[in-house]
Amino acid sequence: MIRVKLTSVWVDDQAKALAFYTGKLGFIKKTDVPTGDARWLTVVSPADPDGVELLLEPAGHPATKPLKDALVADGIPFTQFAVDDVHAEVERLKGLGVVFTQDPIDYGPVVTAVLDDTCGNLIQLAAMK
Repeated sequence: MIRVKLTSVWVDDQAKALAFYTGKLGFIKKTDVPTGDARWLTVVSPADPDGVELLLEPAGHPATKPLKDALVADGIPFTQFAVDDVHAEVERLKGLGVVFTQDPIDYGPVVTAVLDDTCGNLIQLAAMK
């Protein structure tokens, strides 16, 4: 059976990304292994520490910058995270200084908002109704 155990987001600076994803978004560090000039650095949700790991992957490949820049320029999130209440999470994160490019929008079956992760990505928060 196929399942998702690891996914990644390309980041411009792993230390900065770790600080943002743990200090602002509330993830916890799972794995931190040196791999030469970078690290195998993952975070997980504290609600499911043995669940899906998010790899804070260095954006070193030449193709990543043009792709990330184009997505941000068009306002397209790189990935999406689930939350229970988008409105409450947006207020909590704004209180921590997180910048949103899209405030909560109700699309009927789902509410979404989009934030800037400070590492070159837009991230969408979503809650199903």
